This record gives sequence, structure tokens and C-alpha cells, in this order.
Amino acid sequence: MLALDHVAVAAESLGEGRAAVEGVLGVPLEEGGRHAAFGTHNLLMGLGAGLYLEVIAIDPDAAPPGRARWFDLDRFAGRPRPGAWVCRVADLDAALAALPEAGEAVALQRGALRWRMGVPRDGRLPFDGVFPALIAWEGDLHPARMLAPSGCTLEALVLRHPRAEALAARLGPWLDDGRVRFETGAAGIGIVLATPAGRRVLE
Repeated sequence: MLALDHVAVAAESLGEGRAAVEGVLGVPLEEGGRHAAFGTHNLLMGLGAGLYLEVIAIDPDAAPPGRARWFDLDRFAGRPRPGAWVCRVADLDAALAALPEAGEAVALQRGALRWRMGVPRDGRLPFDGVFPALIAWEGDLHPARMLAPSGCTLEALVLRHPRAEALAARLGPWLDDGRVRFETGAAGIGIVLATPAGRRVLE
């Protein structure tokens, strides 16, 4: 089964991403770190219940990764916006055998964190990036446990796509989370959050 792990807001730079997310939510992001394997870096926000939000961008100081970056960041342009959602699995190899379109397993680390993740060779997830990325954390460390309470919680994750019914059917046997909604429309992701200032939406 798939369990919602975190949501990612993509940006051309972390500065732009920070300004956009903090401007909508009114809550500060925490420093994250660098992902050498993909030449990216991030900022983080805890959402409670084992969830977190990340803002991710290409790290201008990193060496070229020698492969397509995850979340289709090589082709990302425009305003910061939700770019991916990530589901935790107990057995990544079994999950990728069942959902091979999620990519190939890649071993990764950031500081003391260790994990394996499914990443397509071209960096682009199916359904125009609206398909979930799959992750399996190694050991007991998880970013959500390392972040201070933000006062924000996830109310809904809205997945929009012209073929939303097909996406829902593909994920149906593996995903059971009432917060995840499928809507027919232009491809995109909406993150609905309860914040100290009220309900806010990132889209």
C-alpha cells in the first residue's frame, strides 16, 4: 500500500520558493539540505502526522548530476508551484514491480537520512508529473520527526489531470487516503492546508 509521505513545491530557486510558500502560508520554512545525486537542495516544513512539505530547486552550486533530475526539474520554469507528491512504501522493489512507471530504484542520502526512491530515467513521472513518486526510508530517521511543529496540517491533495479517472483507477488498488482527490482538468497538483491563519491553498 501507498502512504502519503510528503509533498513538494518546485521552484526555479529556493529564494523564490521560500517567498511564495511563506507568503501564502504565513509560516517560515526550515533549512533542509543538498541532494548530491540530483544536484538539488530544499527547504522543509512539518505538517504533523508524519507528513512534511518541501520546497525543492536546482542547486546552482552543485555539480551536474549526469542524469535527469527528479521531479522533472531540468525542464521546470515559471512560478513556484506544487510539482510532486511522494508516497512511502514498505518494500520499494515490490512497489516498483507493481507500478513500474514510477521509475527505477535509486539509493540516496542527505546528512544522516538514507532512503531509496523510484525515479524515471527521464526524470518525469507519468500523467504529466501527477503520478506519485515512491520512497522507502532506511532506518528510523524521517524528516517529519526532525522538524518543529508549524501549526499547518494537510487537508487535501488535489490531483488534476485530463485523464483523472484513469489515474484514480491505476492507483486505486494501492492508495486509500481520503485526503487525496482526483479532478478532471489541466494537469496540476493542489495542496490544501489548514494554517494558523486559516485555510490556504498552494497550486
